[in-house]
Amino acid sequence: MPDFSDEGTGPAKAALRVRMLARRRALSPQVRRVAAGRIQAELIALVRRVRPARITGYVPVGSEPGGPDLPDALAGALGPGGQFLLPVLCPDLDLDWAPYGGPASLVAAGRGLREPAAERLGPAAVGTAELIVVPAVAVDHTGLRLGRGGGSYDRALARTDENALTVALLYDGEVIDSVPRGLHDRPVRSVITPSGGFQLLISG
Repeated sequence: MPDFSDEGTGPAKAALRVRMLARRRALSPQVRRVAAGRIQAELIALVRRVRPARITGYVPVGSEPGGPDLPDALAGALGPGGQFLLPVLCPDLDLDWAPYGGPASLVAAGRGLREPAAERLGPAAVGTAELIVVPAVAVDHTGLRLGRGGGSYDRALARTDENALTVALLYDGEVIDSVPRGLHDRPVRSVITPSGGFQLLISG
């Protein structure tokens, strides 16, 4: 399996990640709450416009944008028969996927994550999703995404359908001029920020 970690761009990405995460942690609880509400409202509107049959998301942890109830907001926006998948982190840092069945269906996992306890569908399940919501520390204007450094979402994004809409959730000020590009980095097509709302970065 290819090494999806930060390869030769590691030092530059690590320095940028430290700066962006420190900025994020400095946000007040009130700013985070307001941001979460605006991000969720934009996501709900996006889901209702796209009307996907299957979407993927995640459970924000710590200071990540979107708020801890983000899964419920996404699940509630889906139409009848829609399916919402959450990631399950594998030992090799790849991502498996399982259906979300409400807050009671989540269990504590490593790295502070909360994951669904339902039957796993396999890493390839992300390839059948029409809307993929991903975490990010920063995204540049070309869609290059700075993550946590393990390459989990770069692997997942490599499996997505070319017509799927990928969207990263960010705070204001986290869409930046440039993210160092690694060999296996995969861009996202759009972002959502509290003030800017939904922004398409890559068409097609």
